[in-house]
Amino acid sequence: MVSKFSDLAKAPTDLLNDDYATKVSLKAKKGAGPVAVTIDTTRATSGAISSKVGGKFSYAGLSFDKAQLEASGGQTLETSICPAPGLKVSFKGSKGADLGCDYKSGNFVGTAKLDVKDLAKVSSSACLGLSHGITVGGDAAYSLKDTSFSGYNLGASYASGPLFAAATTGSKLSSVNLNVMYTVNPQLSIASSTSHSASKHTLSGVGGLYKASFGDVKAKVSQDGVIAASLIKEVAPKVKVTASGSMSGIDTSTFKYGLGVTM
Repeated sequence: MVSKFSDLAKAPTDLLNDDYATKVSLKAKKGAGPVAVTIDTTRATSGAISSKVGGKFSYAGLSFDKAQLEASGGQTLETSICPAPGLKVSFKGSKGADLGCDYKSGNFVGTAKLDVKDLAKVSSSACLGLSHGITVGGDAAYSLKDTSFSGYNLGASYASGPLFAAATTGSKLSSVNLNVMYTVNPQLSIASSTSHSASKHTLSGVGGLYKASFGDVKAKVSQDGVIAASLIKEVAPKVKVTASGSMSGIDTSTFKYGLGVTM
């Protein structure tokens, strides 16, 4: 299935980046009539607790995907509507405000976004699925203020059996990010992420996911020697606990932990 250009390398990047938080949090979801309410509470290292309260509902064909209030006074509003098959028009407002549209037809996915607050930037992307598991795409951003392109990149992915690989450029084609994932068996998957440019080569991370009988175990190591691991387990129906930790080499003074509960 073809995805947005921003999700071209989603499978390996999710394996290497998700579930490694170093904070204590509780996320609770509850239906209140037609509204799905979410309360997201986080404890900072200082011990201070902050919460976000949000809701999701639909009315007269308009979807309110996120209506959220934060403890700091910040507000977020995300809405969307589908005026035609395959077309979704959306609005996202927080510190900024963006008007966007997504279009999907067959093996093609396209997006466009306009900064409607400052009218400073417009961006778009496209992805096309080809035969033999190949997907190609690109994106571009144009600065209305500077009347020039502020960014443009290309990418491609390949999927065949247990192997998935994606290569995307960065910083206006000046670097290449390579993400690879290999599914050894239904229980074990491994992934790597590297960045290459004319001046340097960086290993962002190498890690794996093991689906054990007691939960999902994830672990990774980065080029700077930081080791991170997490355990994700569904302790009750619709109740998931994620315990994680990270440390720089064998220096125990750098140890950080996280604990997240979603219900």
